[in-house]
Amino acid sequence: MSTVLVYADRADVRARVKTALGTLPDPRLGELEFVEVTDGRDLVAAVDRGEADLCVLDAEATPEGGMGLSRQLKNEIADCPPTLLLVARADDRWLATWSLADAVVTHPVDPDELTAAVVGLLLARAAGEPVRRPVTYATHAAITP
Repeated sequence: MSTVLVYADRADVRARVKTALGTLPDPRLGELEFVEVTDGRDLVAAVDRGEADLCVLDAEATPEGGMGLSRQLKNEIADCPPTLLLVARADDRWLATWSLADAVVTHPVDPDELTAAVVGLLLARAAGEPVRRPVTYATHAAITP
């Protein structure tokens, strides 16, 4: 089982992520457990305690956006889990690179794109492999390295 931490200030965004992924996106992972977080301090504390195998962060969340929180996590947590950013525009790629995110998916969430990115990141983490760098960028057509 893998734990996916979903950070967004809006309940509808968190619900879309959970619905898009479902509890069994890939049999190799086993069931996913979701932890919903709406506050940046709670997010950092949960990751610091090792409560997440992957973080899905809404870059548009307020008052603390997912991009800044991703960068903070990557700089402060020694064994930080992979982070996936949900961004409003494809042009936000350069900002996501600054944030040190491991993957980017645009709003509105496409279930196939999100699932492919999440499964790839979780399988790499489970195998002890480094995640693909630079940022994996997803558009509604494909995921490209």
